[in-house]
Parts: sequence; structure tokens; C-alpha cells
Amino acid sequence: KQTRFRTIEEMSCKYAVVMLCEIAEVSRAGYYKWKATEKDRKVRVEQDADLKEHILAIHRIRPYFGYKRMRTALRKEGLQVNTKKVRRLMRELGIRSVIRKKRPFVGRKPSIVFNNVLNRQFAADEARKKYVTDITYIRVVDDFIYLSVVLDLYNNETVAWEVSERNDLDLVLSTVKQLGIGDAILHSDQGFQYTTKTYANLLQEQGLTGSHSRRGNCFDNACVESFFSHLKTEKLYLEKPRDIAHARKLIAEYIEFYNTERFQKKLGDLSPVQYRESIAA
Repeated sequence: KQTRFRTIEEMSCKYAVVMLCEIAEVSRAGYYKWKATEKDRKVRVEQDADLKEHILAIHRIRPYFGYKRMRTALRKEGLQVNTKKVRRLMRELGIRSVIRKKRPFVGRKPSIVFNNVLNRQFAADEARKKYVTDITYIRVVDDFIYLSVVLDLYNNETVAWEVSERNDLDLVLSTVKQLGIGDAILHSDQGFQYTTKTYANLLQEQGLTGSHSRRGNCFDNACVESFFSHLKTEKLYLEKPRDIAHARKLIAEYIEFYNTERFQKKLGDLSPVQYRESIAA
């Protein structure tokens, strides 16, 4: 019946509901009851998506918040929500507090944390010597996808990027592999993907020196945070991706624009590519 009700709803703009219900062999009362329930469900899904967006934003700044402290943070923003719902939404997003209860050691591999080699020295004298990388969430209707990028601090050019429906290690590895081999610093936060042995091995293979922000300090990676802000406010919030393919298209368009056309004051009002080419000329 659910399928028939949806078909009736889609066709009701052209044909009478009475006729459609007769053809589908369902009652009008049943259809209107389903429609009211479906409307309520869509409202709940939209509300949950909004809450998830707030939760992700808070988690990026305060990764040590569990669901109880997350609820308090949401309430301080005027969002009244109970702990059960916050816990469910955090579980759906795949995020949890970075602080863990102590458990007996049973073959656990310790996280690898690099020194903060970059130390907020965001200027670079040569291309491909200092990189920053991070992941952000992209809202797609009532769901989320994840974007991983690498920026070259020489000219703020986006030199590698990847999109995935999963915020996992493979997303990070596929992005870093695009850099190829080179003697450079690659700076990130202490997200779980960036503290694994696999990530450390990949950096070693590619001749990259790992660098980590201090825990919970987003300002140590401010350049890439700024890029994400520009991407969302200048493109994604305006055009609103419909699905992952559309999101990938919009992201590719913006990165091309950002690299080749969007001028920056610190680059002498040149785009990243224009700046690089002008220095090389």
C-alpha cells in the first residue's frame, strides 16, 4: 500500500484523488491518513538533519564531548533535545567522544600522534612543501557525505580531494595518495583516521612528515577550515546538492573556480594558480 499511496501522491497534481484511489484499490481515508503520517515523518527527518548539522559542528570544536555534554551544548544554542535522541543521532553519524573509559589491554594498537611540526606557520616559501588536510561534512537533503581535501600552503591551492559516503580511513588514504612522493609536511587534526599506523606508513612511503594539531584546537588547522567555510557559503548553501553525484559536481566546480579564478588578498589579488604561475614565470 505504501507504494500505491506514493504513486497517488505523485499523480494527484494531474488527476483526481478519488479516481486514483479507485484504480489503486485503496480507500481515500487510508490515503489521507498515510499522507498526514508521511508529512510528520518528513518533518522529523528534516529536524533530525538540522540537529545532526549542529552536532557535527560542535563535535569538530569539542571532540571530547559525549552525548550528555553534547545535549548541554545544544541546549545552550536554544535546541531542546533529550539525551536519548542526541545519543541516537551521534550513533547514526558515527561519532563519539575521543575520551574512552579505561579497558584492559587486549592487543589494542596505540594511536600515533605526531608533534605539531607546522605550529601555525601557515606561510610557505616553496610549492608542495607544506600541506594541510582535513575532512568536512556536506549535507545532501536529509543525509550527509564527507569531503577530504589537501591544501598547499604556498598558495592555498587545493591539490587533492575526495568525496565519500563514509567518514573512514579509506577516504583519507585515497586523498593523500593523490599527492605522490615528495619531501613535505602534511598537517592534520588528531581525527582517528590521521592517528592510525596505516596512515603513518603511507606518509613514510611518500616521504611526507606528519604533523598534528593539538587536541580539540581547530585554530591549529585554520587554513583548511577557512576553505571549507568558503565552499559552503559560496556554493553548497546556495545550490544545495540533491545527491552525492550532484554534490561531487558542485564541489568540483567550486574547487576549479577557487584554484583558477577566486582571487585572494594575501596572494596579491591573484587566484592560487595565477599566483603560482606568476612566480614561476
